[in-house]
Amino acid sequence: MQYCLLQVQEYKDSLKSKAEDLILKGFPKKIVELNELLETEQFGRSDLTEVHQPLNIPVPDPVIVNSHVVDQPASKKWKYDNCVDSESEVPGTKVMALPSGTVACNKHLCELVHVVKPHIRQLVEDANLLKMWISFMIPKIEDGNNFGVSIQEDTLGEIQSVESEAAAFFDQISRYFVSRGKIVSKVAKYPHIEDYRRAVQELDEKEYVSLWLVMCEVRNRYCTLHDIVVKNLEKIKKPRSSNADSLY
Repeated sequence: MQYCLLQVQEYKDSLKSKAEDLILKGFPKKIVELNELLETEQFGRSDLTEVHQPLNIPVPDPVIVNSHVVDQPASKKWKYDNCVDSESEVPGTKVMALPSGTVACNKHLCELVHVVKPHIRQLVEDANLLKMWISFMIPKIEDGNNFGVSIQEDTLGEIQSVESEAAAFFDQISRYFVSRGKIVSKVAKYPHIEDYRRAVQELDEKEYVSLWLVMCEVRNRYCTLHDIVVKNLEKIKKPRSSNADSLY
């Protein structure tokens, strides 16, 4: 039992040392790294059309049956008053396989996601480390002289907020691929409708801007955490003064 307690204490001491080194040395280095990354050409595109990628879905030739126009039943006609309901009325093309092979993901955005995701994960890990560090620094509950403890709790709340927001960035990326897949399936089913093809391009442009914003937010969160912890480092490490009794 004593051996286990010693191991736990060693873990706590090691975590405190890593956290202080991270906030004083690691965060400034990370902020500079992210600033340089945001200034690269990959994140500095002014023309969003550069992220467009052609869909590998050709428009089939129109089919003429006996040169006659076949009247469709009223139930099959397009209803303009309700686009959501009318979608079920227009069956479109049955897609068994695409003649030109698979429809690839947008390579520009995939490369960007490959760059962004490690930074998001690192922010989650760093925030978790700081959260545990401050939790270990909180003293036992006592009456009075709790101003430093309130600073610790406020800082801890800010770190937890950053951790949650960073984790949500992963969900944002996965939602993009799901949404794009649904629109691409619409293009395959309705290849003659140009609006679906344009919707794919608009979604790609939106995701590029979103990934740029994610990187800005990651950089900003590192700046915020570094600022709030450094400003209150003394109170975080020593929330209660040892000579508090001498004031009375």
